[in-house]
Amino acid sequence: MKIVINGENKEFKDNITLLEIMENLAIKDKVMAAAINMQIIKKEDWNSCFPKDNDKIELLQFVGGG
Repeated sequence: MKIVINGENKEFKDNITLLEIMENLAIKDKVMAAAINMQIIKKEDWNSCFPKDNDKIELLQFVGGG
């Protein structure tokens, strides 16, 4: 399955949850907000949300700085 994550094309197995995608990318602990096709997904739903082929996912991380 092909998914666009933060503007980059990625491939994943079918029937993978949003949380599993974050775990595969090793960013689960850094992500503060997620959206699929511009729709916000609540953090408590990440493990039950199954993105589809060609979905566009935005994973937002807070970055500190001065």
